[in-house]
Amino acid sequence: MRLAEFIMDDMQSILAGWEAFAASMLPASKGMSTLALRDHAPQMLKAVALDLTQPQSREEQSEKSKGRAYPLAGAPETAAQAHAILRARSGFDINQLVSEYRALRASVLRLWIDAGPLNASGLEDIIRFNEAIDQAIAESVGHFNTEVERARNLLLGMLGHDMRSPLNTIVTTASYLAGLNAGEQVSVAAERLIRSGASIQALLNDLVDFNRTRLGLSVTVAPSECDLAAVVGDELEQLRGAHPNKRIDLAVTGDLCGRWDAPRLQQLLRNLVQNAIRYGFPDAPVRVALCGEDTGVRLEVANSGATIESSVLSEIFNPLQRGSAQGDGMGLGLFIVCMIAKAHGGEVEVTSEAGETTFAVYLPRDKAGASVG
Repeated sequence: MRLAEFIMDDMQSILAGWEAFAASMLPASKGMSTLALRDHAPQMLKAVALDLTQPQSREEQSEKSKGRAYPLAGAPETAAQAHAILRARSGFDINQLVSEYRALRASVLRLWIDAGPLNASGLEDIIRFNEAIDQAIAESVGHFNTEVERARNLLLGMLGHDMRSPLNTIVTTASYLAGLNAGEQVSVAAERLIRSGASIQALLNDLVDFNRTRLGLSVTVAPSECDLAAVVGDELEQLRGAHPNKRIDLAVTGDLCGRWDAPRLQQLLRNLVQNAIRYGFPDAPVRVALCGEDTGVRLEVANSGATIESSVLSEIFNPLQRGSAQGDGMGLGLFIVCMIAKAHGGEVEVTSEAGETTFAVYLPRDKAGASVG
């Protein structure tokens, strides 16, 4: 009996094995009905059986075995893709999803072999069946990852939004307490709350910006005429207040007037300076330099500390990466720095040699407002 015919004739026994295996995928499968456990398995098996009966070139076979079957233009979502989305929403992890296909492959082939001796076309059927299962796995994994990413982005968005209100209440209350002149201990505690609130607010801003980029949106900038010397000086004063035991130097040269988004560039500077404070030597100053050039401005933030390995430098601006020698706590700050610079039509470079690490941001004077996603 050909494998396609066997699959259609013995569909119920195959599905029973699928259901039993899916039920063992705890804790996600706990309480799931037979219909939910079997999900799109009948449609997938029918699709595999149909595929086995269709003529196929060697090139098509090779591509399918790699999970790269040619998609049909305008084709609806496959059963494997729909199955992946429902499994993700039910709490299955990706290992459990793939294991379902491994179990299905072994179960079908074992039942078919036990049903009778293979004929001359049996080996070809096995090869074609494995190719079809590999394609289904590729389709499922791709859609599973997309669904998990979508859910994570929604969670990050809601988290960033919902935390703003209670955080603002904390900071406002702390500011009120600081103004009461109720004694040194109260004032010190209130100032500590204000600094901590500002740090959390900065993290939330990075989180919201990161989430926008993951949703395919851009880091937005609203450029206006400003003097970067004043913008940077104001932000550094706030950073010195938040880190009273850390020396932060500023050197300014050249023309620093142009059109930029001042709050965004303060966010960029804040991330770079806080990163330098976190990973520089405690007794060494953070050095900030602003240099006005003919076509733009160069901003540098340097610190003395452990030299960063070249392998880490190549990944340091990637989101959610934490280097062994340097990198912001959540792995978002340096990524946001890069996105803000690009939104201004600029770029960021980093060098680390002989215990000196320097982040250099170049900002042209007239290109702010580029769309960066």
